[in-house]
Amino acid sequence: MAQEAAECHIEGILIDAEPVPVPSSIEKHRNNPDYKGCIWALIDIDLSKLSPKSKRVNITLPERLLTTIDHFAKKCGESRSGLLARAVTDYMATHPMHEQGE
Repeated sequence: MAQEAAECHIEGILIDAEPVPVPSSIEKHRNNPDYKGCIWALIDIDLSKLSPKSKRVNITLPERLLTTIDHFAKKCGESRSGLLARAVTDYMATHPMHEQGE
């Protein structure tokens, strides 16, 4: 149920148009006294499946890049759309805008 809880939380973040936190390793938090004695688990979240509404878009990418994206997505067990959604979400989380609408 951890995956369902995390997906619900992230869905709320997306609905509020807030940046999704970047995934981090357990090692980053292991020495934090707030989490002392906690049990750690890793879960996979496919951001492309979270929004009940999907919108088809048309983008242009170099063929070589598209082939590389498809190969990487397949190795990771993701769809092209899922990989691109995760990549953009991660990018936006690490490069936050200073003000809404920038």
